[in-house]
Amino acid sequence: MKLLIIRFSSIGDLTQALSIPSFVKSYVPKAQIHFVTRGDLAQLLENHPNIDKLWSLEKSLGFSGLLKIISELRTEDYTHVYDAHNNLRSALIRLFLWKPKKLVRPMHRLKRYLLIQWHINLFEKPFSGQRDLIKPLEKWGMPFRLPEPPQLFLNSEVVNQAEQILKQHGVNSEFIALAPSATYELKRWPISYWHNFVQLNPDKKFVVLAGPADDFTNELNSETNVINLTGKTNLLQSAAIVQKAKAVVCNDTGLLHFAEQLGKPAIALMGPAPFGFPSRPSTRILEKDLWCRPCSKHGQGPCKNPNFQECLRSFSAEEVSKNLEQIL
Repeated sequence: MKLLIIRFSSIGDLTQALSIPSFVKSYVPKAQIHFVTRGDLAQLLENHPNIDKLWSLEKSLGFSGLLKIISELRTEDYTHVYDAHNNLRSALIRLFLWKPKKLVRPMHRLKRYLLIQWHINLFEKPFSGQRDLIKPLEKWGMPFRLPEPPQLFLNSEVVNQAEQILKQHGVNSEFIALAPSATYELKRWPISYWHNFVQLNPDKKFVVLAGPADDFTNELNSETNVINLTGKTNLLQSAAIVQKAKAVVCNDTGLLHFAEQLGKPAIALMGPAPFGFPSRPSTRILEKDLWCRPCSKHGQGPCKNPNFQECLRSFSAEEVSKNLEQIL
């Protein structure tokens, strides 16, 4: 078997797909596994022991970059292709590889449409991102099982960098990592709730992780038990800090899947979107069964509930605190 896996984005989806190479090699140890992804996210795969060759598609090169990488992939003579993205770019790669291949495409666009537009659910419940990625491989004679963590592999240099960042900010003891951001605002537990949650746990140290544009997290700076690292870590450093945390409390975002693939205990605050659901027993899922969920594919909205963002605002700080105590 010589397998090409295609997955370009997003951070969370790509992180969930990191289980695929290990799963395949558990059945076919001598398989050659190549993985093509977006250049700015390739760092998440660089240290993966079950990926034999990593291909990076640079977004800045546009269509010419896609044609170049297709030309190079055509020389590899793949026997199997796993298209975990199933968009125009990945379809072009499949098309121009020419030779007949054993193919898996797990994206069920019709089922997604029926779920979002008409709330007709043909997906297996409960939702599970990694299960839905791995189970299609049963057509190749590989019965489903979820590879044990870790499936996100960090090198010692990144781990040392994370240790230095924590040390520079006075984090010398156990801490809980918080991920209060998400790509879309509707997927964010309101910042006032995070305030209340932190205040209910004065005996705990919290480390906030978020991107440089997430300046709304500055509102947590007034809390004495919060170290705010918003914009102060890159992608891999954030993953290494998650690895060092005692537990993680997070919205439906990429850091949730970092925690999953590192095997860290986590609380997932799941709101409007259906497809980023965690899959491991180390993660406790908090969600509300509402008539309006899911309201959109990625949580981009609009909110259809008269009680705005009820799916997340219905989680009290007390409820999240209780669940944190239980997973600890």
